[in-house]
Amino acid sequence: MPQPKYMTDIGKLTNIPEKEREKLKLITDKFVFRVNDYYLNLIDWDDPNDPVRKLVIPNEDELGEYGRWDASDEDTNYVVPGCQHKYNSTALLIVSEVCGAYCRYCFRKRLFRNDVKEAVSDIEPGLQYIAQHPEISNVLLTGGDSLILGTAKLKIILERLRAIEHVKIIRLGSKMPVFNPMRIYEDEALLETFKEYSTPEKRIYVMAHINHPREITPEAIQGFTALQKAGVILVNQTPILRGINDDPKILGELLDKLSEAGVTPYYFFINRPVAGNNAFVLPLREVYDIVEQAKALTSGLGKRVRLSMSHTSGKIEILAIEEGKAYLKYHQSRDGHYGRFMILDCPEQATWFDDLPGNEQYWRKPVKKTNAVVSVNTLADMPAASRKVKRLNSNH
Repeated sequence: MPQPKYMTDIGKLTNIPEKEREKLKLITDKFVFRVNDYYLNLIDWDDPNDPVRKLVIPNEDELGEYGRWDASDEDTNYVVPGCQHKYNSTALLIVSEVCGAYCRYCFRKRLFRNDVKEAVSDIEPGLQYIAQHPEISNVLLTGGDSLILGTAKLKIILERLRAIEHVKIIRLGSKMPVFNPMRIYEDEALLETFKEYSTPEKRIYVMAHINHPREITPEAIQGFTALQKAGVILVNQTPILRGINDDPKILGELLDKLSEAGVTPYYFFINRPVAGNNAFVLPLREVYDIVEQAKALTSGLGKRVRLSMSHTSGKIEILAIEEGKAYLKYHQSRDGHYGRFMILDCPEQATWFDDLPGNEQYWRKPVKKTNAVVSVNTLADMPAASRKVKRLNSNH
C-alpha cells in the first residue's frame, strides 16, 4: 500500500460542508491541523458523531476558556533544553514537535500552536545529561511523535542512547502504528534499526496511542507484527474521552483487540485539564465506572490496564470511587511517595485530582528547575481567560 497523502488545509476536506469548514478554519488558524487519507478513510462521514472523526477533526470547543496549556506543569521537569527528568529512573527527550496526527485532545496541545516552539533541534544537551546521570535507566523519545522522525535521524539517536551503558530501555511514544502503519512495515531500514538496537538484554518499547478499536485495522496489525518481529515490545495508552471511547463495550472491545494483537494494555488516563479540551472531559466517577464495566467484559490480559492521572505530583492510580470517596495511590511520584494511599471526598463533577477537597495535603507545587524550556512558559502572554482552569477547589 502506498504511503498516505497528508493534508494540512481543512478547507480542502470536502467531506465537511463548506460553512462548517469556514468555522473550523478559525481553529486551524490557531492550532495546527494535519491528517492523511488513510486515516480519513476510517471515518464514517454520514455519522456526525463518528468517534474517529472527533479524534482528528477540530471542534469549536477548542477556542473555549477551559483549562491551561501545561496542565501537568511539565515546565518544572526540564533540566536542560529538550529534556525532562521528573521520575528518578526515567528521562524524556522531546525529539519532535510534529505529529503525524494532531489529535484534538492532546495534553501537549500547546505544541499545536503556531506561536510556540518547545522541541529543540539540538538534543545534545539532553543526551549529555542522561549520560551523566546513572540513575536513568529508561529514556522516552516523545514530542510530538517520535516516529515522525526520519529513520536516519532516529537511528543516530538510538545509537547514541545505546552507547550509554545505564540506559536499559528506550521508549518511543507514537500514534503512527494506527495513523500511518505503512510508515512502519514499508520501511525496511526502520525495522532493521529496531532489530539492531532492541535486544533481549535492552529492549525498545513503542508506546502506542490507540484510542478506539476501529483504529486497529489489518494494516495496523501488519505494522504491529513487523515491530514485534523486529524485537520491539508494544504497549498502549489512551485517555478516556467523551464521545470517543466513553462506552464500556467500546473500551472492552479495545482491550480485547489489543490483547489479541499482542499489544499490552498499559494505561487508561484521565484527560488532563488542558486548554481547549473541554469537549472530551468526563467526571472522575463516570470514568471509573466506565473502565470497571469494560474490564468486566475482557479477560485478565485486558484487566492489566491501570486507570491513572498524570498529575503534576506524579501518576495517581484510581483504585476505586465509591459512595462519594476516591481511593487513590501514587503509582509514580516526583517526591518519592510511591504507593502512598489516599482517601478523599469526590464531588460528582470532579474531573481532576485538584478538584478533590483536601488534595493539597499530599503534594506541593514544584518550582521550575531551570530556564531550559524554549518557550513553553509564555503563559503570562496569554489572556487571563485562556489560562483559567475550572476548579471545584481553588486551593491551587
